[in-house]
Amino acid sequence: MSVSQELKRFGNHLILGVSSTTLSDDDKRALNELKPIGVIFFAKNFLDGTPYQVWLESFKDLNRQIREYTERDSMFITLDHEGGRVIRTPLPITRFPHGLVVRSHAYEVAKATAIELKSLGVNLSWAPVADIFSHPDNLVIGPRAFGNTPETATQGARDYYFGLRDSGVLGCAKHFPGHGDTSKDSHIELPILNLTLEDLRLRELIPFKALIEVQIPLIMTVHILFPKIDPNVPGTLSQAILKTILREELGFEGVVVSDDLDMKAISDMFMKTGTVAQSLNAGCDLFIVSRNINSSSIERTYRIAEDFADSLSNGSLDEAVVEAARERIEKLLAVTPQYPIYALDKDVLLQHAQLAIASCYS
Repeated sequence: MSVSQELKRFGNHLILGVSSTTLSDDDKRALNELKPIGVIFFAKNFLDGTPYQVWLESFKDLNRQIREYTERDSMFITLDHEGGRVIRTPLPITRFPHGLVVRSHAYEVAKATAIELKSLGVNLSWAPVADIFSHPDNLVIGPRAFGNTPETATQGARDYYFGLRDSGVLGCAKHFPGHGDTSKDSHIELPILNLTLEDLRLRELIPFKALIEVQIPLIMTVHILFPKIDPNVPGTLSQAILKTILREELGFEGVVVSDDLDMKAISDMFMKTGTVAQSLNAGCDLFIVSRNINSSSIERTYRIAEDFADSLSNGSLDEAVVEAARERIEKLLAVTPQYPIYALDKDVLLQHAQLAIASCYS
């Protein structure tokens, strides 16, 4: 098998960010050679400050080019779109409040959100947040969570997932096994949580367990070290967390996706030989490389892909592990709709704006 074929195999496990509102030469190279199975969009991919029809047409053309260069008819078209401060799209896409505010309207808000996402061709939202806002100094999660108790967080996350699902958009519970009790931001540094497994069972795992029971299709890992559970590596690389707790104890059979590998908590680790194999062996199926937080360089992405290929060649990554992960991803992609991009009716947007206001006051 040639190196290029092995790199394409990594594309079956890759959600990739692109650099702007148009494709750079690096974007074109990566999309064509790695053929990622999905893309993740950020504010940089929308032509902000222009009329709706103008930025929408630009975004439509960007999506067309992505499919052209990847030569994929079916892809995961994804957006980190929770509401509150985690909204990437220009107006008139609705500015729904964050989870803590909309909990009692989570189902209706998620249904409306999904309608808007579908109009952008998005079929996978990196939501709901299943973390619990249990630490008052938690600035990275905070009000993004639906509650500060297991019960309230579970209620909001589950209702939000149902809303996405019922409107035809995939949901992803994040960040397993829980990011709510730390005051550190994993975008900047590696947080450490001295919680035992029993601590997690009594609090952090409760929303995830509830979402697994209603068959949420994806769960996102967290870049946090839990030294009382695995003293050596953070959640994204930990067999104790992903295999023993998530797969075996909680019985999750869906797709496990990493949080962004460009985040500083873990970015240096993924420049070391064997890290991709370690994460796949631990139970991770799919990897996000946003090219948004740490570095826009495409060479970082290629180093991760080459580490994957080298690990297959030297036997440190078992073919059976890769194949099982690929099958989980392909099974999900096979039932994932591919949506055209179109302008929403003004009346729909007005209804959603009214819902956004109502959700703040009840």
